[in-house]
Amino acid sequence: MGATLVVGPSWVGDMVMSQTLYIALKQANPDIDIDVLAPAWSEPLLAAMPEVRQAIQMPLGHGQFDLLARRKLGKQLKKAGYQQAFVLPNSWKSALVPWFAGIPVRSGWRGEMRYGLLNDLRVLDKDRFPYMIQRYVALANQQEDAPHDIDQIEKPALRIDPEQIAPLCEKFSIDPNMAMLGLCPGAEFGPAKRWPEKHYAKVAEARIDAGEQVLIFGSSNDESVANSIVQALPEEKRGACVNLAGKTSLNEAIHAMSLCDRFVTNDSGLMHIAAALGKPLVALYGSTSAGFTPPLGDDVEALSIPVDCGPCFERECPLGHMKCLVELKPERVLEAL
Repeated sequence: MGATLVVGPSWVGDMVMSQTLYIALKQANPDIDIDVLAPAWSEPLLAAMPEVRQAIQMPLGHGQFDLLARRKLGKQLKKAGYQQAFVLPNSWKSALVPWFAGIPVRSGWRGEMRYGLLNDLRVLDKDRFPYMIQRYVALANQQEDAPHDIDQIEKPALRIDPEQIAPLCEKFSIDPNMAMLGLCPGAEFGPAKRWPEKHYAKVAEARIDAGEQVLIFGSSNDESVANSIVQALPEEKRGACVNLAGKTSLNEAIHAMSLCDRFVTNDSGLMHIAAALGKPLVALYGSTSAGFTPPLGDDVEALSIPVDCGPCFERECPLGHMKCLVELKPERVLEAL
């Protein structure tokens, strides 16, 4: 098998979990070259995966169709001579570029009835492969040979460049000699996945009292949430809390996260990055569950409380009370830590 193209997913957590496919492909054929067609934001993440030769930027945003642009990209990629393509998203349009590129074998799950666009079309057995990583790895095998035990799948493992650590610590005033707790209080999906800021602040205060430095991670969309956590701390303790939300590139965030000893995190893309860095973590679930995309770490505790209205899988609490997260108390998280 020569070079292989993977059409990657559009979300941070899914992209992290897609490394399981690249690992499986490399295990089957160590000489395989794997290129990943993915959004520009994902390039630092893919650069941390040693199995990936290169990231190819997908010029279209999530949800954009633009048939002509997909055709143009496919014609450009045809020159690379890919022998196989794996299409990870389930949408019809995501299968167009490999088809335009004339890649001989185009593999993927049936999804949106992609007959013709995919000529190695798989029909998913959801009962046998309930987890997303099982579905990714099954694409690298015939279904009957694919591992159905999640513990048999090699977990994502991101590679860090040690030379980036010292400049990063200097730029953001991080003391690398202190014990560090990372907090990931955001969630792109919506507020129904966000543990309350006041609860995060209680955990942060307790760990600062124990002599730890606290680092808060997130995108620019999480700045207000992160600022609320800092403001909820007693003023004299805020100096031990480094708020990085909205201040780092993804590459910087990954490397700063590698400094943390453990994490408290919502069900989010950063949760999956923390797990792929091999960090112990406490994952907090409200409107979602760990039944499809759990954090893939060896030292993970997923916390939730049973409520009669959940998990609802909604972006916002339909009943307005956020009981599933509000009543998940900081004391329980501190005990789990």
